[in-house]
Amino acid sequence: MAHLSELRIRDPFILRFEGKLLLFGTTDDDPWGGRGLGFDRYESIDGEDWAGPFPAFRPPADFWGRTQFWAPEVHLYRDRWWMFATFADGSGGRGTQVLAAESPDGAFQPWSIGPVTPDGWMCLDGTLHVDEAGEPWLVFCHEWLQAGDGRIYAQRLSADLTRSEGDPHLLFAASDAPWARPFRNTDTGYETSAYITDGPYLFRDAEGLAMVWSSGGDGGYSVGLARSASGHVLGPWRHQDRPIVDSDGGHAMVFEADGGLALAFHQPNDVPRERLRVTALLADHDGYRLGDAARVAAAGPSADARVLP
Repeated sequence: MAHLSELRIRDPFILRFEGKLLLFGTTDDDPWGGRGLGFDRYESIDGEDWAGPFPAFRPPADFWGRTQFWAPEVHLYRDRWWMFATFADGSGGRGTQVLAAESPDGAFQPWSIGPVTPDGWMCLDGTLHVDEAGEPWLVFCHEWLQAGDGRIYAQRLSADLTRSEGDPHLLFAASDAPWARPFRNTDTGYETSAYITDGPYLFRDAEGLAMVWSSGGDGGYSVGLARSASGHVLGPWRHQDRPIVDSDGGHAMVFEADGGLALAFHQPNDVPRERLRVTALLADHDGYRLGDAARVAAAGPSADARVLP
């Protein structure tokens, strides 16, 4: 059993299931260059003390992913549980694969026909969005290493989630957000125009369709908010002027906690010091801001806040 303050995890994803809180995330000791071992799951009743790790995914011998096992998300869709996660082949290819399981606390197995992100693109952090017509979409990042100015796209998925359909639709570039800042990385050749895009997560609130996503800001790794002006995944998307998290923390998701919405993210962003943070997400005059640490209990509504009352 590990206390919240002791639990090392990146890219956290929390849901409620049968009286338990389930926590998924990037859990390999060396998530950047080491061999991909899989994903672990943690379980809690009170959101403070977590049992585990329990295996959530272990790659079969013939699995295409070899390294950079990142950011697993688990979603209920058409009465089955689906994991969307990032994998790399070790030769420059990276994308989002769909995995499946009968239960979120079981073992996930590869489902889609390879990655559902575009061939030849270096992609990461795909998330499932189901629109109001019940159609599934993948929302994902096109990596700054390839794009320079990182971008977020939406891609239609087949109803059975085995493949993508049609062309990807550009939602926005990282530099479109007024709070996003470029960084220098001379090793890649980008000096003034490299912008990060990480971790899109879509949810509905009283105002419509919104997205949290991460990039670099004045205080380092940060979380911003964008909102669809049309209420549809294709936007257009408008950005909150200031980030929600503005100091060395990111890759967030939104869920219902006791008394309102909460934001789960990791902070700081340094390996191996990253820890799970769960804070209240408070509405104000121009969007959302962070509140105090949020209390999260296993009893209550589904932690997936994609559609709110």
